[in-house]
Amino acid sequence: MKRRPFFGARLDDFVTRHLGSALRRAGWRPRIVPFTGLGTPSRVRVLGQLVLGPARRHRAWPIGSPLWLNRRGWRNFFTVPVPNGVISVTISGRAHRFTTDRRGHLDTTINTSGLAAGWHQVRLDSPGAEQVGAPVQVIGDDQDFGIISDIDDTIISTSLPRPLVAAWNSFIQPEVNRQAVPGMARMYRQLLAGRPDAPVVYVSTGPWTALPFLTRFMDRHGFPPGPMLLTDLGPTTTRWLRSGCAHKRAALVQLAHAFPHIRWVLVGDNGQHDQALYREFAAVRGSRVRAIAIRTLSPTEQVLAHGTVGGLDTRSSRRGRRRVPEVLGADGQALAPVLLAVLREQQHRATGPDQPTDPGH
Repeated sequence: MKRRPFFGARLDDFVTRHLGSALRRAGWRPRIVPFTGLGTPSRVRVLGQLVLGPARRHRAWPIGSPLWLNRRGWRNFFTVPVPNGVISVTISGRAHRFTTDRRGHLDTTINTSGLAAGWHQVRLDSPGAEQVGAPVQVIGDDQDFGIISDIDDTIISTSLPRPLVAAWNSFIQPEVNRQAVPGMARMYRQLLAGRPDAPVVYVSTGPWTALPFLTRFMDRHGFPPGPMLLTDLGPTTTRWLRSGCAHKRAALVQLAHAFPHIRWVLVGDNGQHDQALYREFAAVRGSRVRAIAIRTLSPTEQVLAHGTVGGLDTRSSRRGRRRVPEVLGADGQALAPVLLAVLREQQHRATGPDQPTDPGH
């Protein structure tokens, strides 16, 4: 006998179905929201969402426009998904047809034939929706360096997961008031110096609906572009809330499997569970990790993040056969010199004392 989905999911589906019907009668139409995908020359992961939007859309504002920057954050989160919608993905001249999930999401991997490393556009179509292009970063098989970065309290000051503070920062504050963690964008650019094709993958428990805001924020503050692996608000088929740790753990495993040739620099903070998750991953797949960099929150940020003065996990880890370097600092300005020194020493040992090393690594 097939088990019924969790009550919360059935309630969520009921609201989505009836709200969607009402909005369609009011003239709303399907709209494709493309997400940034990633892949290899032979396989690419395409991401997006099918939602409902007004038939008459306002003219797009420039990324830096005050009209965007002064919007209240709640506007970034309100979407009505189109479940079980049809999206056609065209890549390398071939069309592939897929069905969205119960939250309107498309997350699929497509076999390709020898795509060149770099940035590509795939075409997304859906009946009644305007055709859009979705960016995809293809990572060459010879690439051995990459960055996996958390977002909340690692590159953007968010004060998660305390609900009231997080809600104020995310829903009420205008975009222009959101602050970047000092020095983090510069540190990422330094890590990528001489490696223009190396990927930066942002993994966060934040919702997909925040992606347009995050894209504008990163562009405004000079963070390198890269795919974002976010999650979804609302209940699942088994529980009221999604597990952020499970989402991040699964993302790390997927990236290690998809790109076995890359050794990653893992960047996070000690306000949630990044440190423990990264150590766990390094203990099992130490050969895939170059270093762990943890931003240490101030006592005030620690209280806002989880109600205590100490971090969630500040102990050194000796697990696993391979010792992975771990550096800690209050921000990018403190982390960068130590992390760069660690990576230079690794490269020096790998190339030998008589070989020149790249000062950016």
